[in-house]
Amino acid sequence: MNLNHRVQETLALLQRAARDFQPLAMASSLGAEDMVLTDLIFKNHLPVEIFTLDTGRLPEPTQRLMARVQETYGQSIRVYFPEAIAVEALVSRQGVNGFYHDIAARQACCAVRKVVPLGRALTGRKAWITGLRREQSSTRAALEVEAWDADHNLTKFSPLADWSRDAVWDYLKAHHVPYNVLHDQGFASIGCSPCTRAIAAGEDERAGRWWWEHPETKECGLHLSAQPEGSIA
Repeated sequence: MNLNHRVQETLALLQRAARDFQPLAMASSLGAEDMVLTDLIFKNHLPVEIFTLDTGRLPEPTQRLMARVQETYGQSIRVYFPEAIAVEALVSRQGVNGFYHDIAARQACCAVRKVVPLGRALTGRKAWITGLRREQSSTRAALEVEAWDADHNLTKFSPLADWSRDAVWDYLKAHHVPYNVLHDQGFASIGCSPCTRAIAAGEDERAGRWWWEHPETKECGLHLSAQPEGSIA
């Protein structure tokens, strides 16, 4: 399938979702995939609120990209933050970087900084959109383009589920879409600064996320419903 056809299919899905699933929102980590969807949504004036979760540990280039989005499209991304009291309690309990100790500690950090704020962001929504792709990792191999998200009691769309990494970058370059400069430094997937590293040639796209864990555990909990039964999100 050529890129133009793939883009038209994706746009048609976004238009249908925007028509039939209001209120609708898109969760963005400002990664490459999310920037493709942001470009399609903003340029086509779709009634979709785009939001991001500022965990308090994001890399500075990610913060800069938020400003570039405003400059490029004249529209901003809504930002949700974790509750300060919950972060203080987390740090008091496990230390500033306690997430390195074990999977439970890391998941507890993700829960406070990402999962709970996501719940607030999705409250009252009929559906949400993500930039997930099947090719990204083993935990996403069974990802559906449209599915019922039982955890949040709404429909979840992943319009880029069957896109390749090359297709994503072909789109970004062809349409001059702003992206996180960390991608040029070998970061294929970008999350919180202390939990993200560049990857080496041949590594899985998400190998740089929580690299001290096994591949089957490397989800933060935001996409639990998308995971195959038995996996850890």
